[in-house]
Amino acid sequence: MDKNACEKINIVLKQTKGKTNARNLRFSGGAVLYRAVFFDIIKRKNGGTGICSGVPWNVDVAFALKYGTWKIGQPDAAAVAALERGGYGALTARVLSARGCETAEQAEALLRTDSPLEEPLLLREMDRAVAAIEQALRDGTRIAVFGDYDVDGITATCLLTDYLRSRGADCTYHIPGRLEEGYGLNAGAIRELAAQGVGLIVSVDCGITALEEAQLCRELGVRLVITDHHECKPTLPQADAVVDPHRPDRTYPHTDLSGVGVAFKLAAALEGDQDAAARRYCDLVCLGTVADVMPLRGENRRLVVMGLADLQRPHRLGLRALIEACSCSGQPITAGTIGYVLAPRINAAGRMEHAELAVQLFLSDDPAQAQELAETLCRLNRERQSTESEIYREASDMVRREHPDDSAIVLAGENWHQGVIGIVASRLCEEFCRPTFLICMNGEHGKASSRSYGGFNLFRSLQELAPLLEGYGGHEFAAGFTIPRENIDVFRQEMCRRAQAHRESGAGQPALEIDCAVQARLLTEPEIAALDRLEPCGAGCPKPVLCLSGAGIERVSTVGGGKHLRLQLRSADGVSLQAIYFSAGALAQRLHPGDRVDVAFHAQINEFRNVRSVQLNVLDLRRYAPAGLFDRYREGERLTGAERAALAPQRSDVADVWRYLCRAADRSRTLHCERSALCLAVSTASPRHSPERTLPCVAILAELHLLTVRRDGAMLTLTLADGSVRSALENSALYRALKGES
Repeated sequence: MDKNACEKINIVLKQTKGKTNARNLRFSGGAVLYRAVFFDIIKRKNGGTGICSGVPWNVDVAFALKYGTWKIGQPDAAAVAALERGGYGALTARVLSARGCETAEQAEALLRTDSPLEEPLLLREMDRAVAAIEQALRDGTRIAVFGDYDVDGITATCLLTDYLRSRGADCTYHIPGRLEEGYGLNAGAIRELAAQGVGLIVSVDCGITALEEAQLCRELGVRLVITDHHECKPTLPQADAVVDPHRPDRTYPHTDLSGVGVAFKLAAALEGDQDAAARRYCDLVCLGTVADVMPLRGENRRLVVMGLADLQRPHRLGLRALIEACSCSGQPITAGTIGYVLAPRINAAGRMEHAELAVQLFLSDDPAQAQELAETLCRLNRERQSTESEIYREASDMVRREHPDDSAIVLAGENWHQGVIGIVASRLCEEFCRPTFLICMNGEHGKASSRSYGGFNLFRSLQELAPLLEGYGGHEFAAGFTIPRENIDVFRQEMCRRAQAHRESGAGQPALEIDCAVQARLLTEPEIAALDRLEPCGAGCPKPVLCLSGAGIERVSTVGGGKHLRLQLRSADGVSLQAIYFSAGALAQRLHPGDRVDVAFHAQINEFRNVRSVQLNVLDLRRYAPAGLFDRYREGERLTGAERAALAPQRSDVADVWRYLCRAADRSRTLHCERSALCLAVSTASPRHSPERTLPCVAILAELHLLTVRRDGAMLTLTLADGSVRSALENSALYRALKGES
């Protein structure tokens, strides 16, 4: 156990006079340090011995900075072999097998980028939308495209405005101000558009919950076509057409279109040539789909691939200017480039000033104007970053000071910037591991952004609390709402109650999804480069997450002014590896040369001063979990000679485990414990004992009928036989196999 963990445990013991339990133990940042060993110490101080039976062992013994548990996929050996024969690299084959592919044909189906585009008219009421717009085109009716202020809404607005103007329409657009109007259709904007002579409003990326606004359009004699991709309420708006792949009566085969994806389908239906529409607008569809984190599968994947190809040499003047302003010209444009470079700058327009700036950029045909607008977006993004940091510091202090134990974070601020609270909510959600709701107050009313954690369904929870709200909308994982000041306290109580129930159900346990564990020998430049066959990576086809078990730390240092962590690792089979862990500089005080860790990471090829090398981009670290090596052995994985030797127990190892179990078991000769906790506890009690050998010894004792084992996930229930049972170690086939005997 490291020094800091010991100090924290001693503090807790002093505060509670050694009499404590799980509820007394809290560490900052959601990390749990050596909980098992902690309870072992506590029980000894309380007069007991060994690992406590009856303790709620619901957390992995090893600390993880971000995630409580790791869910590690298990590649199938036969599937891996088949995929390798099909031309996939060894590393890629393991990832694909872990994702359910058994053959090269299945992998090709998963990764194909030429999926057929679904017929737009399969979308419910698309025919009515086309009819209404075609009628407006024939009559010369003025049309307004009504969008949203995020990347998805901006690109959808640009796409449909550009298309309708190309058809000769008198077409304007309106994107509501985030601060002045808020999200979606609103009465003030509708009245203003009607006063301007607009006879048809076509919404994009919004409108599916606009019941009252649809009624207002009818009263004003303005026709309304709604296109959206958000969740629907039980009642749909009464409009000329409502096109949404989430409609309860949907006939479209997919529900994962973005807002710009639905707008594209409308343009394609109007054009009558979907392939031609795709070539023209794939860049905008790509931007909105990736930025809105839509699954990259099926037709989404095809459109994103087409869009990424277009973005390498953009035909749209505004996009070319933005890419140049971001210093990305001449570099490969990937989904990551969109998510981390382009999208934040596009969003900055709506967050800090007005999204219309981004619309003007993408519709511009003036090089000078495009350059000026692109530089403006970059400046606004810098301002956004500064404002975001200020609010984040204030909100995180409020959590620690006022609501440290709440199951959900619900905070209200008087001077917060509405444009950035969604980003701040995401950061708080990750740091404190709780669903987060941030409310910007304006007089007696507040506008809020929320982010989910652990699978907590935001949209459903807001539905249940609708009587407390003035309006709401969004997704399962991100949503917004308005609320009267007087209802905030009740809303906090009710939301915390729901979040707590979700957590206690077990559904909200934070977990890192890892494709598979790998051996260091596979982490070569060619194997890592071959992972590019999985691109584009994003929602539905994530960038591969791998893990390495039992790596030794040789060097630890901080970079980036202490913000980031650089590690020199050596794998169990002797391979030296470089690793970088962003935003984890504080962990340097807890890690020391000689420590062994499990590492979860993205594998990448780093290029610095024309030198290429393998680098691990660390996502999470945890203390070495010795249980993993035995699991690999039992699953038939071929181990190295050193790994087999690490597992092979001596007689003394079996004796150490038996003696410990006898001391730790309760009066019924039963012990409840977490697997890795048991490994570390036995090695703590018997320093000569290697923790890798604990579980093999348990299995050997079970094979000799000296105990029975019941496993539930990471939890073990061990029941010892009475003292009359005797057996020789040589009667265990597992013991002989591990020792290399027949």
